[in-house]
Amino acid sequence: MGEYVIKLPDVGEGVAEAELVEWNVKIGDLVREDTVLAAVMTDKATVEIPSPVDGEIIWLGGEIGQVLAIGSPLVRLKIEGEGHAVEPEPAKPAKAEAPEPPVKKNEATKPQEEKPKPKPIAATETPLVAPRLFGGNAPRGEGEKPLASPAVRLRAREAGVDLRQVSGTGPAGRITHEDLEAFFARGSQKPGVAALAPDSSVKEIKVVGLRRKIAEKMAIAKSHIPHITYVEEIDVTSLEELRAMLNSKKRADQPKLTILPFLMRAMVKAIADQPQLNALYDDEANIIHQHGGVHIGIAAQTPNGLVVPVVKHAEARTLWDCAAEVNLLADAAKTGSATREQLSGSTITITSLGSMGGVVTTPVINYPEVAIIGVNKISVRPVWDGTNFIPRKMMNLSSSFDHRVIDGWDAAVFIQRIRTLLETPALIFVEG
Repeated sequence: MGEYVIKLPDVGEGVAEAELVEWNVKIGDLVREDTVLAAVMTDKATVEIPSPVDGEIIWLGGEIGQVLAIGSPLVRLKIEGEGHAVEPEPAKPAKAEAPEPPVKKNEATKPQEEKPKPKPIAATETPLVAPRLFGGNAPRGEGEKPLASPAVRLRAREAGVDLRQVSGTGPAGRITHEDLEAFFARGSQKPGVAALAPDSSVKEIKVVGLRRKIAEKMAIAKSHIPHITYVEEIDVTSLEELRAMLNSKKRADQPKLTILPFLMRAMVKAIADQPQLNALYDDEANIIHQHGGVHIGIAAQTPNGLVVPVVKHAEARTLWDCAAEVNLLADAAKTGSATREQLSGSTITITSLGSMGGVVTTPVINYPEVAIIGVNKISVRPVWDGTNFIPRKMMNLSSSFDHRVIDGWDAAVFIQRIRTLLETPALIFVEG
């Protein structure tokens, strides 16, 4: 028997470290090649780390939420054959020259490339994965954590499903999306409604991964930026009529228009009059970086949390270009395939909860920008025209500004300009 050390691989994007967000195994587990051992997160991407060999887990290299350097030991396994030479523990500042394990003299000169690969496990040998980890392994005991990817866990959590009740058919009994679908199809066999009873339990949930990054950014924004929020009611009846007409006549290769591309074009025209709204504020250097290009971040809710893909150079895009780019970025964000380039570089942001947009919101500025435009839902409301109440499609814009650099007057002028453009949408397309 030998020992095999799995190091945290380079997960791309040139990052030097990654946050450990999930363990899928524990010490004593028997795993096979390609069994997913852990998930790590770099900026906005989550990457699963599979095992390259069969073996028994004898050591785990960190706790959930810990940031590990690329190349640091992640997992140690006991394997058939001689395995690797034992790797040193992760570097510690106080022990830069940690003693190596004793090495026999006749092994000291052995070239590293001659390290034997782990032998495959013969079919007749004792199975490496305990039977309880394969299909038919549900229900599991209290405290047992079934193997599943973060996406499967999120989906189960949103559906109110206890994964311990779901059988896994993947490697090492891992629960797949198909297993979850099968569970849904069979019915979750929910117990009957329990009698009302007080619940004094307290669950401690560690904030890690994307949720931690969101928390940090929101805290920085609220602690650094004195927000002012301005709310205005906008009559989008004409805009909705124009949008419906354009959608009915669009070509097959054109995307369906939402209200966002119109708002983006209106923002571009308003920023041309007030370029100070399209800026980043370096509050340590006391410098405002006012950008010529309008790079609009679109705050989007995904299964894993809030992300902000960026439509670059909106000032150079048509209405249809804006719509196509929004669709492309939204799809990438939802599937977790958005690149760092697509998720960075915004100079002003739109946030919208769509039909859940409420009447008024208080958006948090996407630090270090100076403005964010919040879109509330459209609803039909009675509007007084001087003679009668008439039904109109109304929408509020709830927008926040950095009061260190944007005064309330400037904020109001900016939103009123956008209001004029949206209420008379033909002006969006008028040059000059």
